[in-house]
Amino acid sequence: MVMPIGPLMTEHRLIERMIALMEMELERIRKVKRANFEFIEIAVDFIRTYADRLHHGKEEDILFRDLSVKKLEEQHRKTMEELIEEHLWGRKKVKELVNANEKYKKGDENAIDEITRCLQDLIHFYPQHIEKEDKHFFIPVMNYFNQSEQESMLEEEQEFDQNFIHEIYKEKVNEIKKSFD
Repeated sequence: MVMPIGPLMTEHRLIERMIALMEMELERIRKVKRANFEFIEIAVDFIRTYADRLHHGKEEDILFRDLSVKKLEEQHRKTMEELIEEHLWGRKKVKELVNANEKYKKGDENAIDEITRCLQDLIHFYPQHIEKEDKHFFIPVMNYFNQSEQESMLEEEQEFDQNFIHEIYKEKVNEIKKSFD
């Protein structure tokens, strides 16, 4: 049977690698009492683009959408609702990190405490979130779908991936154009 969750779980491995780098940066910040605002910008871009828009986008726009029309066991429905709330929490936390990093770039040395807190929160959050999806949600919920439905979701995920890069760069070009208007 085809499992459309394979790509989602593969994406988790790359997210885990970035979280490990964020943890290394957090340790460095604590040691030298300075943040590398450029690293923070790269980490934010990765989380916003790859983890949230690409990965969570597929979960929310494909898997959760298709699950929402199924008669789910209470534990699966509850877990799906928790995952959606966790995605929202992650977006809010990343926004806090962006704001703290902007303050820090402008010379506010006190913002380093907020950067440290946001990084710590995200480093703590993602492994638990990923474990919940990998071990307690993705595999059991595949039983709600027949093979044809799973194949259809996998095709839609592949199409989502193919369109994603075009969407990102279209936005970037539009942003640049606005700067000339």
